[in-house]
Order: sequence, then C-alpha cells, then structure tokens
Amino acid sequence: AIDDEKERRASQPETERLRKRLIWSLIFTVPLLALTMSAMAGAKLPAFISPENSPLAFALLQLLLTTPVIITGRSFYLAGTKTLLRGNPGMDTLVAMGTAAAYLYGIYATVRIAGGDGHYVHNLYYESAAAIITLITTGRFLEARSKSKAGNAIRKLLSLAPPLATVLRDGREKTVPASKVQVDELVVIRPGERFPVDGIVTDGTTSADESMLTGESTPVEKSEGSEVTGGSINLNGSVVCRAARVGSATTLARIVKLMEEAQGSKAPIARLADKISGIFVPVVMALALLAATGWLVGTGDFRLAFTVLISVLIIACPCALGLATPVAVMVGTGRGAQQGILIKSGEALETARKAKVVVLDKTGTVTTGIPVVTDIRPVKEADTDRLITVAASAESRSEHPVAKAVAEYAMVKGLPVTGPDRFTALPGYGVEASVNGTHILAGNKRLMDERKVETSGADFAAEELAAQGKTIMFLAADGKCLGVIAVADTIRPESAGAVRALKAMGLEVMMITGDSYQTARHIAGQAGISSVIAGVLPGDKAGEIRKIRSNGSRVIMVGDGINDAPALATADVGIAIGSGTDVAIEAADIVLIKNDLQDVVRTLKLSNSTIRNIKQNLFWAFFYNILGIPVAMGLLHLFGGPLLNPMFAAAAMSFSSVSVVWNALRLRKIKL
Repeated sequence: AIDDEKERRASQPETERLRKRLIWSLIFTVPLLALTMSAMAGAKLPAFISPENSPLAFALLQLLLTTPVIITGRSFYLAGTKTLLRGNPGMDTLVAMGTAAAYLYGIYATVRIAGGDGHYVHNLYYESAAAIITLITTGRFLEARSKSKAGNAIRKLLSLAPPLATVLRDGREKTVPASKVQVDELVVIRPGERFPVDGIVTDGTTSADESMLTGESTPVEKSEGSEVTGGSINLNGSVVCRAARVGSATTLARIVKLMEEAQGSKAPIARLADKISGIFVPVVMALALLAATGWLVGTGDFRLAFTVLISVLIIACPCALGLATPVAVMVGTGRGAQQGILIKSGEALETARKAKVVVLDKTGTVTTGIPVVTDIRPVKEADTDRLITVAASAESRSEHPVAKAVAEYAMVKGLPVTGPDRFTALPGYGVEASVNGTHILAGNKRLMDERKVETSGADFAAEELAAQGKTIMFLAADGKCLGVIAVADTIRPESAGAVRALKAMGLEVMMITGDSYQTARHIAGQAGISSVIAGVLPGDKAGEIRKIRSNGSRVIMVGDGINDAPALATADVGIAIGSGTDVAIEAADIVLIKNDLQDVVRTLKLSNSTIRNIKQNLFWAFFYNILGIPVAMGLLHLFGGPLLNPMFAAAAMSFSSVSVVWNALRLRKIKL
C-alpha cells in the first residue's frame, strides 16, 4: 500500500493556491483597469475621482487597488530577489524588477501630485504593475492546471491502492489499513475488491482486471499459485492470497516512485535550456537598461524610456523557455505510463531516439521463457494421446521444466494422468517410473541406449526436431519405444512484428543468448533477426554490449533476467520486460509492464514525439523572444510605429508560456 500522506500531497497540487491568488488579483485589477482605461478613453468619471478634478484621489485610488495585487504577487519578489542575490537571475527577477519599477514610480508620481505637480497623473503606471502580475499569475495558473493534468497518470495509479485490507489472524478475518499488512500474512479478497498487496493465491480461483497497471483489457485468470498485483481488481471469485510484497515494495508503489523520479528528472536538452536562461536573463537586463538609456538620451522623454525598460524586462521573461522541456517530459512520461511504459528519467526518454542498435535477450524477451510441448511424434504402433498420457503420468512427480510442459499439455488436452507407483529421477538422463504395472522410461537418447531400447523408429524425428533447437524426450513402455516429444521455448506472438517495426525505423536488431547457435538461429529466424550472438556466458553479456558501443553506436538492451542486469546497466538505454526479475527492473532505464515487445516500438515512438515536441517548444520560445525584444525596445516606434505597452508585453509573455504548455499536452493524444 502507499501511505495516505503521499496520496494527499499528490491530490493537492499548486493549482488551488494559484487559483486563489488569481481571484484576489482579479478582484482588484479589473476595477483598476476599468478606472484607468475609462480615463484614457476620455470617459467622464465622477468629479471626486476624476484625474482632471481630483488628481490626488485618482492616484490614491489606483494605489489602493494596486497594493493588494502587489502583496498577492509577493512570491515573484521573494524568488526574484533570491536568485538575483545568488548571481543567477531568472524569470521571477525580470517580473519583480519590471513590476516593482512601475509600482515605485507610481508612488513617486503620487507624492509629486500631492505636492502640486498635477501632470504626473498621466504617468502613474499602477495599472501596468497590477496587470502584469495578474496576467503572469493567470499564465502560471494555466501552467499548473496543465501540469496537474499531466500528472494524472500518477494520481490514477495512487488511487488504485485500497486503503484497507482483510487479513486472517488467529483464524478470524480482521480489517486493517493496507499499509499494516505483513509479508506472508494471508489476505482475503472478495469479488469487486482491489488486491491490497502483491501476493500468491493460496486458495480459490478468480480472474483479475489488471488493465490500469498493464493496459491489457483482457481479464487474467488466477488460481492457486498465481501471482496477483496490488491495485488490480478481483472480478468474480473470493480468494485468499499470501502477501509477498507490501508497502513501498509493491509493484504499484514502485511504479509510482519511478514515475515521480522520471517527471522530476531533466533531459540533457533541458540542461541546455537552463544554461541558455542563465545567460539570457543578464543580457536582457542589460538590453533593457541600454534601450531605456538610449531613448532617454535621444528624446529626453522619461515616460517613453521607462515604458521601454518595463516592456523589455517583462516580454523577455524566459518562462516559455523554462517550461519547454519539463512539461513535455512530464506529459510524455505520463502518456507512457498509460500504455504500461515506465520511463525512469528524462535522459532515457531523450537517449532512446538516438539509438542505432537494439539488442534483444532471447529467453523471456523474444520468447515466452516458458517451455511448451511443440511436437509429438509417436512410432507406428503408438498414438499421440497415449504418448502424452504415459509421459505425463511418469513425469508427474518431476520438477523439471520439460516435465512441467508435458503435464501442462496433458491438462489442457484433458487427458487422464495417473500418479506413478514408483518413481526414480535419473539426473542427466531422465526418469524411470512404474504406472499401473507398466515400466516407463522418459528421457534422452543416452537413457534409451543404456537400457537397450530400440529407437530406430523415432531417431529421424528426434534429429529433425533437435536441429530446430528443441529439447527431445524419448518415451519407452516395457522396453518398447513409443516415440518422442519435443519441448521448446516458443517465440512471443508479437516478436516478429516488433522486429519488423524496429527495422522499419532504421534500427539494427540483434539477439543475444547463452543458448547454442543452432537453437538461437532457429528462434532468430522465426523473429526475423539476422544478427545473433550465441553461447554467451551469463557474466559476458555486458561485455558484448560494450563491444557494440565501442563502434560508436548507441545501444538499447532489452532483457528480463538477473543475468541481463549488467547488460541493461551497460547499454545507453536498458529496457526491462515487466515480468522480469526485480534486479533487471532496477538496472533498467525503462520498464515495460506488459510482456510485449511492441512496447519497445511504442517507447521509441514516444521518445521521438516527446523530443520533437520539446524542440517545437524551444523554437517558439526563442522565436517569441527574438521577435518580442526588439519591439519592446522600441524598434517600431523608431520608425513611426507604436510603442509596446507593458500590459501587452505581459499578456504576450503569458500567452507564450501557456502555448508551450498546450503544445506539450498534445502528447497525451499521440498514437503509440
């Protein structure tokens, strides 16, 4: 379970605080603008607040309306001053300087009006300070709301964890907070309830809806021995589970942790944007002073120079530049989570698209990792069903993967299986058993040869199947060969399609395995992979990845086992298949919750789309500043055009930030 405090924090975003600040700002800014705009438009105001009849009252009313807005926007001044004192001025510094200059000059003008200089009534600038703060607060509110939407993936995941669990203690059911469930404790889950922890079914059968975790809509059947994941829904049967992972160790909690780390991380392209912002802000401050000084010296018009100073400081605020990357990374990782693709960092998201080679581990990645019966070749006197029945009966006490595959096949076919009267495991050979008085041998060719069983009727089939990399089991009853059964780890249904898609994206696809070249070549051929690295010892996979990287190629490694972990960590991007071991998942940069190689293709599509979106955001942020700063400096006014009003500068700056966020939110709709 995930603790309640974390859930509360996630459900109380900054949006609410900004909404309150925006409402307070609007309460005072709207009447202030109505007052000043009416005066500018020549509308007749009541004599007691008219700039012509009562200039001091006109100024004091504006001061009265502006001051609460300045107080509401105090965070700009606190943050802006801190960064300025550290020698690293940022976005808030520009806003603070521009609005503080306008507000303080307004106070100065009010004092002059009180002293009898009535012409200062036309140079108050209060409305600029208030409007700028309100507009930028509006932009920040829209940004926060957009980010809140981008973080919905995490909140949805958090909501999956049920707060309570029913446990069996001293033979009685007891309801406890899910966070208090202990490992190995028995938990009762009824139909319609969510599994509170990861565990193993010990009693009962049901089906589970795991769609919110895996994206897979088909219910998954659960019976004794099946693993269940906390947060999934128990659909149609009461079951008892033994808790395997609880608290922060559950799959759901780890997914949330990975998501939070990814959304808080920076892609390399974001660090570039930060560096640019660090240089950009001091340059803008210098340009603002330079332009204002130039206009003051050239025209002697202080009002004009002051307008230019504030406009440049406000329009150049690099908010859009600062938002370009983090919002896109947040939305991109959120979109991935919806598809069961967990990206641990912004760096992994960016690096994936630069890869030239994808190396796939064979077992559990290209293949299912579970041996199944693929071929049954009886000799003339026997039949298929008898061959399986005899084999499953003889092997029913064996824990060998081949024995399990045969037993599973017999169960699916509904064939009768009788436990052996006598059973002996023969390591390196097979098994010897007695079933209903029949002496049975099940194992390899060496076992048949040692026991002098004639296998000529089955040898050709055995050689043919062995050439395909399959494991062969000979079967004999009372000294006569009944035939052979072939067992193999089969290719995943989606593997060939995923390989084709990766090749279509211009990537070289390779397969790596510890199996023999013959076995590997057969599987690779089915998947459409031409490059195979076979016979690799468990500790040597990372070395093979280093060899590929030494050629200058960026490498994605996809695997699921403990022996894949070093290779996953060595690759430029390590991708762990979701059914993989905890070690592999920890070593990987990206985790695929579903056991679906097509998600590697989707990951690359997401990487490409996200980085393209970031570049679009950066382009528009730069384009906006390149276009806006000269206008704010008075370039158009120099040739007889209009001068940019600081309020319009603030509106343009806020619009650019919001447009960047909206562009990033388009990632939620991309088709993967």
